[in-house]
Parts: sequence; structure tokens; C-alpha cells
Amino acid sequence: MTSRFGTETVARPAPASLDLPRCVIVVLTGDRKGTEVEVRKDLFRVGKAKENDLSLPDETVSRVHFEIVRDGRGWLVRDLSSTNGTFLEGAAIQSAYLQAGAVVTAGTVQMKVRTLGEAVQVLPSEAESFGGAVGRSLGMRTIFGLLERIRDTDTTVLFLGETGTGKDVLARALHDAGPRASRPFVVVDCGAVAPTLIESELFGHERGAFTGATGTRQGAFEVAGGGTVFLDEIGELPIDLQPKLLRVLEQREVRRVGGNRSIPVDIRILAATRKDLRKEIASGGFREDLYFRLAVLEVSVLPLRERREDVPLLAEGFLRTLARGSPPPVPAEAMDALRGHDWPGNVRELRNVLERALAMSADRSAPLRLPELTSAAGPVRGAPTFDGAQSYGENKERAEAAWEKAYLTWLLARADGNVSEAARQARMDRKYLHKLLKKHGLEE
Repeated sequence: MTSRFGTETVARPAPASLDLPRCVIVVLTGDRKGTEVEVRKDLFRVGKAKENDLSLPDETVSRVHFEIVRDGRGWLVRDLSSTNGTFLEGAAIQSAYLQAGAVVTAGTVQMKVRTLGEAVQVLPSEAESFGGAVGRSLGMRTIFGLLERIRDTDTTVLFLGETGTGKDVLARALHDAGPRASRPFVVVDCGAVAPTLIESELFGHERGAFTGATGTRQGAFEVAGGGTVFLDEIGELPIDLQPKLLRVLEQREVRRVGGNRSIPVDIRILAATRKDLRKEIASGGFREDLYFRLAVLEVSVLPLRERREDVPLLAEGFLRTLARGSPPPVPAEAMDALRGHDWPGNVRELRNVLERALAMSADRSAPLRLPELTSAAGPVRGAPTFDGAQSYGENKERAEAAWEKAYLTWLLARADGNVSEAARQARMDRKYLHKLLKKHGLEE
């Protein structure tokens, strides 16, 4: 394969596959006997009314009789206060998880669950991009293959990975590739909104609901009507708001702050986090039921250091965008330096490095010169240099200053520029961190 960085041979890895469970409901009795419907939504309702996902015109069936909710554990069937009850394998239930081959009865109408647990093979994509996301590594092409498979569904997806890996780019690409592409894509960064405002940001508020609420305001779920809500850094959502989000996920309806009526919403939910939510659940910081509702499908995005073969493709794309179509040539040694770097800030850090290099380049036709790449251990290119005219103490002081600056640069990139978060990660006083940043010229 030929690129601006020279000719290289790209080995195609052996195909991988993922399992994507399916659930098909087969009507066994009644006027719609023989009807088969695949459950392709996270919330699937069955009843007499025509607006249900499966309509059963039978007098023993309630208008909205039961629903099937898909979460990270499986498929949950839940009775909706029906007149004649919902039965699973002959036993009356309020809610229960379905098993392959189970018979569900609504009134006198029997339905069978077919092919639950059977696997749909999802092979890595042959494409090296999905929307704005690019990558030729097996890990990225596997993600592309999975997203290609689910783009026409409303499956809730939880993207996992370090800061800067491109979770938001994948979420946007999934929205743009699906049937909701013409509708809004609304992003709520749960870690960036003040705790006192996040509830209003998500659910909206009525006039007079709190001090400063001078008018009615729609929240993200209403604004996104017919589209997608992307909940970035969902692991930062305050624990007291998590039950309210769970209600939106399960019922697809929202209640504004200070309001007393439920408003139906037609949305797809995507979420992302850099946190390990299972650890958060164990420590009491995240609700297990909310996790399973969000993790219908988990997509783990590898850090850039674990998919270095993606670096040339990413770099070429960034340079083309940043240089507006006329990127400078990149010497082999510069590309080797990019491949060899650990990228603690991941794809975002790579883009920032290339943007800095272009900004410092006076001649766009000349080979690109990279700024010094640093990691927690210091500069990645070669060992530290020493000055024979200086004393041991002076050399040590200069080396320590270089290490300190490199560490602070890495720390800020890892915290995505958030000084408070960087101080927490370094277990350092925030004021002292500001002092160090100012000392090394890193404070904007």
C-alpha cells in the first residue's frame, strides 16, 4: 500500500468475529399466528394498539400488554399492568429474563422466543474508516465491522477507553451512518457540566423550578427528538441522578425539573467513559442496573500505543485536514518517532503534535519537523544530554527540570487539559500544580 509516507506492506490479520445475540418473537396462536418479528430495539412493546412494535388484535390482550427491554444481561420481559396478565412458561410474572425457546403468553395469545443466544458473525471490516474514524489495525477494523452491523438499529452502545482514543468520533460516526442521521446529535459531557446544572441539562426544567429558572427549558433528550443523545464521561454522572437517567432509558420518557408530567422521547442513547464502571459499581459510585442498560453493547477502543499501525493513516488524515489539502512531506525518521511514541493523550495528542508542527513550519513544501515528543520518562528521542562546562549539580538540576516539564506535559495530556483532574491524578495540591505549570510555561 502506498501513502505519502512511502511504500509499505500492510499484512491483513486473520479475520476475527464477534457475537451479536438476536431475539425473534414468533406468534403461535390467534389472528397473527405465524408472524415473526425480530426485536431490534432496546425497548420493544407488545399489545393490542397499532402503535406497538408487535400489534396483537385480540380482545384478551391489553392495549399495551408487556414490553421487552434489552440490557447487558439479556432480554427482560416486563408486564405493564395488563388486565389478563403476562405468563412465562405458564407462570404469571411481573418481570423475568427470557431464555431461548421460552413461551410467553399475553391473554390467550402465545408467542415463542426463537434463536435467542444464537450468534451473528460480525467480521472485521475491509474498510479502513467508518465516518470520521480511521484505522487499519485489526482492533479498529473489528469495531468498524460491528458498527456497520448495528448502524440501522437503535442499540444502546457504551464506548470504553482512555481519554483521547476517539470514542466521541465513533459515536458521531454511528449516528451519521444510521437512519437518525438527519436528526440532531446532542452531546452532554457529564464531567464538564456543574453538578447543580446537569439535571436541567439532561431533563430540562419548568419556569420557577429553581432560582434563576426564568423560563421553561428543554433538556438534551427533548432537543434530540428523533435523533441521538451522546452521554460522554457517563461515569461522572452524580449517583442521585442515575435513577432518573435509568427511567429515561427504560421508559423513553422524561420529566423536567419542577414538572409533573412525563414527556415521551424518541431517541437513541450512546455513552462513553474512561472509567472502569464495574469498579465504580463495587465502590458504590455507579448503579449496576444503569450499567446494564447502557452496556447493551460494549465497544472497547484500544489506546494508540496498542495499535501503532494506525499512526501513519491518522497522521496523513490530520495533516491533510490541518494543511487544507496540501500537507508537507514527512521524513521517515519523523514517522518512526511518531510510531515509537507512547501517546499518553492518544489520538488527540497526535493531532495536537501535528498541528504544532505545522504551525512552526514556515515552508509547507519543506519536510515536516516535529516538536520534541515527551513521555513520563522524558524526551523519547535519545538519552539526556550533558554539558561538560557545568558541574554535576548543574547538570542534575537541568535534567530534573526537563523531566519535570515532560511529566507535566504528559499529565496535562492525560487529563485532557483539565488542571483539577491532573492534580487529582498526580495526588498533588492544585495550587502547587499551577505554580509548576507557570514555572515551565505550560499554563495558558
